[in-house]
Amino acid sequence: MGFGLLVSAAQLVEAQTARNCGPRDMVVQRLAEGFGESRRAIGLGAQGAVVELFASDSSGSWTITVTFPNGSTCLVASGQAFEALAEALPPRGDGA
Repeated sequence: MGFGLLVSAAQLVEAQTARNCGPRDMVVQRLAEGFGESRRAIGLGAQGAVVELFASDSSGSWTITVTFPNGSTCLVASGQAFEALAEALPPRGDGA
């Protein structure tokens, strides 16, 4: 499910307008200074896009970004009540 979400997020961002995008260093700085968010997860999406999850323990805010090979970073989704989980995989053969 997680990998599918990363691919979907990368495809979704292609429809985003330029106002939701900018140079990666500026986007990361704004997330850190404005929301106290730091990178919590990273994955590779479609066509070489890098999908990242930023979050803040203090405020609970979170943001998903996609960075394209050209260096442009776009905001895909954001919200509140971030909680880090470390769930075990279900046993094999249970049809889960």
